[in-house]
Amino acid sequence: MVNKNLENIQIVLASGSPRRQQFLKDLGIDFQIRVKDVPEIYPDDLSREEITNFLAILKAKSQHDLIATNELLITSDTIVWLENKALGKPIDLDDARQMLSKLSGKTHEVITSVCFYSTKKCETIFDVTEVTFGDLNHEMIEFYLKKFQPLDKAGAYGIQDWIGLVGVTSIKGSYTNVMGLPTEKVFSFLKNLK
Repeated sequence: MVNKNLENIQIVLASGSPRRQQFLKDLGIDFQIRVKDVPEIYPDDLSREEITNFLAILKAKSQHDLIATNELLITSDTIVWLENKALGKPIDLDDARQMLSKLSGKTHEVITSVCFYSTKKCETIFDVTEVTFGDLNHEMIEFYLKKFQPLDKAGAYGIQDWIGLVGVTSIKGSYTNVMGLPTEKVFSFLKNLK
C-alpha cells in the first residue's frame, strides 16, 4: 500500500474509462468502480482547467448521497484545449473528423483534472500536457475514424492509438495525462493523504 493511512479507506473510481482503471491497477491501488452518468455541461465563461475542475467536481458531487464514511471517490475529466476553445468528446464521426482536422499541424494542450471526494473533503488537482500533431491528411483521418473508437475520447483521439503513433510529433509533459489520468500527481496525492 502506498500509504498506511489508506488501509482503512475504500478507493472508489467513478470512471468507465478502461485506461483510467488500468492506471490505478498499475499503480498498485485497490479500488472499486462506481459509475454514474452525469451530463458534462459547464458554464460558458469557464476556460482551460476551470472547465475540467468544474466537471470533475460535478461528477463527484453527483455521488454525494452514495459515499460511505470510509470511502474516497476519485473522479476526473479531460479536455483538449485548442485556440482558446475546449474540445470534449465528439458527438458523432463528423464531429470527430472536424476535430482531427483542426488538430492537424498544430500544438494543443490536454488538460485533466482529478477530484478526490469524501464525506470530509473535496480536493482537486490538474495537469497540462502540450501535444503537437504533424499534418494529418484526409486518408489518415478516415482510416482512424474507420478502425478505431474516437467518440469516447476528448479531442477525438487516443495518443496510444494508431493516430498518436503516426501523427504526434512531440509531447511536453505527462504522457498518462493525455490518456486521461496524470498518474504521478495522483500517486503523489494518495501517498501524502492524511
